[in-house]
Amino acid sequence: MLKSISYWSMPGGLEGHCAIEEAFQLAKKAGFEALELAIGPEGLLTPETDKATCLEYKKIAEDSGLAAETLASGMSWALPPTHPDPAVRAKSIEIHTKALQRAAWLGCEAMLFVPGAVVIPWEPDYKPVRYDLAVERARHAVIELGEVAADLGVQLAVENVWNGLFYSPLEFAGFIDEIGNPAVGIYFDIGNILNHQQWPPHWIALLNDRIVRVHLKDFQLENGTLAGFCDLGQGDIPWKETIQALRDIGYNRTLTAEMMPPAPGLLERTAVAMNEILAL
Repeated sequence: MLKSISYWSMPGGLEGHCAIEEAFQLAKKAGFEALELAIGPEGLLTPETDKATCLEYKKIAEDSGLAAETLASGMSWALPPTHPDPAVRAKSIEIHTKALQRAAWLGCEAMLFVPGAVVIPWEPDYKPVRYDLAVERARHAVIELGEVAADLGVQLAVENVWNGLFYSPLEFAGFIDEIGNPAVGIYFDIGNILNHQQWPPHWIALLNDRIVRVHLKDFQLENGTLAGFCDLGQGDIPWKETIQALRDIGYNRTLTAEMMPPAPGLLERTAVAMNEILAL
């Protein structure tokens, strides 16, 4: 498994202002083997970034000696593909179609995709979407974007997040199976399920080879809010059993620590913690 860090963990990375070359330098200095780039409506990498710039970023990655196999998108939060307004749903598919093209230009193998939401806990203005309608709209988006991904040679990796959707591994597995596209898989976030009475090793065993990428986060159950996310090894994730579960399904790709917000010493602490976790 390849030890990776999120661009969002870089100084200024949440706003997309950390220079790409600097991000790779910081990741390498901290001891990571890969960096997950991120695309957003603003910053150094957007759905409007031209091909020449993407190829320049790809060259920076290659020269750094680090892998850049994945691209993360959080654009579904502002433009949910499950939104009641058809125009918003269409715009979400449009910008993610462009994002997939940028992923291909960058040489990424997979792009993280948030499939929409029933609720967005930190967005009170987003009114709850009825569950069946949310799933139907998410399915439409994943089918359409999955076809784009297949044509581009990129995997669309659907993430489990705090969105009111797919809180059962059986339902999530069934959703992916129903899509039936080898270019569509799951971006499994280990930390995102702990607060919902779920156990990461069980999810890994049940989702199995549908998992195409993995995010590492830790979470403190006694907190139970967004503030419960914490440094790796400081929460309640059963790391030994979780890493063994990944080994049991033959997972050998990137393990990307998604640590936010950026903070002094965060990269170094995370790299050390990942070494300890992988040694379990």
